[in-house]
Amino acid sequence: MLDNYTCDTLYTADYIITQNDSRDIIEHGALAIAGNQILSVGHADILTILYPDARRVDLGRAAIMPGLINSHTHIPMSLLRGFSDDKALMDWLTQDIFPQEAKLTPELVELGSLFSLAEMIRSGTTAFYDMYMLERSVFRAADRLGMRAVIGESITQYFPSLSCRDAEAYFDLVRAQAFEWMNHPRIRQAVVPHAPYTTTPELLQQCYALAEETGSFFGMHLAETRNETETCLSRFGKRPVDYCASLGLLSPISTFFHLVDVNEDDIAQLADTGSCAVHNPASNMKLASGVAPVEAMLNRGVRVGLGTDGPASNNAQNMIREMYLASLLQKAHRLSPTACPAQTALDMATRGGAAALHDPYLGTLEPGMRADFIALDLNAPNMQPVHHIVSNIVYAATGAENRLTVVDGKELYRDGRFLTCDYDALLSEIQQARIWAQK
Repeated sequence: MLDNYTCDTLYTADYIITQNDSRDIIEHGALAIAGNQILSVGHADILTILYPDARRVDLGRAAIMPGLINSHTHIPMSLLRGFSDDKALMDWLTQDIFPQEAKLTPELVELGSLFSLAEMIRSGTTAFYDMYMLERSVFRAADRLGMRAVIGESITQYFPSLSCRDAEAYFDLVRAQAFEWMNHPRIRQAVVPHAPYTTTPELLQQCYALAEETGSFFGMHLAETRNETETCLSRFGKRPVDYCASLGLLSPISTFFHLVDVNEDDIAQLADTGSCAVHNPASNMKLASGVAPVEAMLNRGVRVGLGTDGPASNNAQNMIREMYLASLLQKAHRLSPTACPAQTALDMATRGGAAALHDPYLGTLEPGMRADFIALDLNAPNMQPVHHIVSNIVYAATGAENRLTVVDGKELYRDGRFLTCDYDALLSEIQQARIWAQK
């Protein structure tokens, strides 16, 4: 299919981490890019001969790998990073976060989004799945900085919200956004009700029907805590996953975030319906929500992505750190050093993320896939020696090693320079967040 394409740029490095089905790692490798696609992957000596006229970017002692995918976040909440810490989930939400969010404006949401996007671009994330309020500002920010995203306006049963006076206005907004972004090469929409405990059965079914009507995806927080399960049992007589199944919400277009308090029957239903799960280790630990049974979900065939959750409950948007925490949390929880090995953590952050975002052209470096990739510097002392490169990436890297972020064939960050935003200007603007938070 790509035989007639001309190679625009040839990136070479000590390692190419393909993440293909065989998990091939190519030493002294090269990645040939044509437009927004990967043209070829192979040994540098061969591809240099095949594409002699291509622009050459020799990264040297580096590892080129698929861009990391943040499968669940609330990026405007960088405005609230460090605003409220060390509280239980419901106290954190009801006492601090919800009251502060009521004062948000579209301009503040866009500012917070830009700051989170800069953080993700800097540390190696190329795509994300976001749910929040006033998401038109998030659409604009992602478009402006060149990121790939699935974005959804969150909804609860409580109106008026920041964006809509009532449910009908919300449905109109989603329909309008579906039209506005339908042909965008990098950005797609999701319908994302907040959670079972902030919605009604009727509203959830209407949201799923709206997703189908508009060609959007469907996402929701689900089974995040034991308290949520108890509330769901009390209100609806069912556990959260079973409750969603009874409403017809489990399907291949659905991605559910957290899934901490799930049992074998819940996991079987997720697997059998093709629903995706997203693990959020740092947020779940920080809010003491519990530990998602990742290994059980993977063993049953559930597609599992990895996410940071929002920067107010993490407090970082760093997927390198999230892989590290995901692996160590499962080992500690299961008292097994073999639980969630490095390769599994990397799979969740790449291939699993592609599944969570419902994009078959992400997550691996192979011909025909989107040209979304990063390059980690191996000169840093914590990255040497290299006995097993995937081990170094998951257990030793910090995110600061990233020296290149490419999305859709376009460089967004290179060797300390942001190429699609004025970061110095952002730094001066972010001070508005402190003033806003103190009002």
